[in-house]
Amino acid sequence: MGTRAPVVDHGPRTGNRVALTFDADMTDGMLANLRSGKVRSYANLRILDLLEREQVPATFFLTGKWVQRYPEVTRRIAGNPRFEVANHTFGHAAFTADCYDLPRLPVDELAADVAKTFEVIAPYGGRQTRYFRFPGLCHDAAALDALAPLGVTVVDGDVVSGDPFAKAWQPLVRAVLDHVRPGSVVIMHVTEANAAMTDEALPHILAGLRARGLTPAPLSEVLAGG
Repeated sequence: MGTRAPVVDHGPRTGNRVALTFDADMTDGMLANLRSGKVRSYANLRILDLLEREQVPATFFLTGKWVQRYPEVTRRIAGNPRFEVANHTFGHAAFTADCYDLPRLPVDELAADVAKTFEVIAPYGGRQTRYFRFPGLCHDAAALDALAPLGVTVVDGDVVSGDPFAKAWQPLVRAVLDHVRPGSVVIMHVTEANAAMTDEALPHILAGLRARGLTPAPLSEVLAGG
């Protein structure tokens, strides 16, 4: 066992499988927006509806605060045998300096934050993993060293949809289909108000994958190459 959490961007470039991953961010500021009524929802149920209807596998990187705010949606995700569940920190704080203006956690608190998130997710059951994604994909050697004792695999991704705060769905489709390859890990978001175009882009992304002979599969299967 090394002293640094491993980082992967994609699976083997063989076969025809790709992983669709959806981050569920939640910060204290986002919770305040919900309480005040400024924002209606950070849970895009239209994405779940489509994935369920078309029987598409996906992997969801959940923050602990999102799970606590949306327990019923978390149950829905965990209850689907085609969906995997992974860890995206407790409150979407940065694990490094200079990470998209996110507030930063001290290095000595990083492992506890991730461990707490696993504890919040655990009771929901389903296909839980030891996969972890940093907010903003921001990590350095100190952060990776801090997470090594947890036995996580850090999953960045090689296809970034650019869906946060997008104003149109077409650029998201192009961003994914222009870069996707066998073994790819596609990064999208299920945080409706902060990624309002994702559900509109998703049908076109799925159609484009089919046209390219690519099939969505759970992240664990894509990383394992089978």
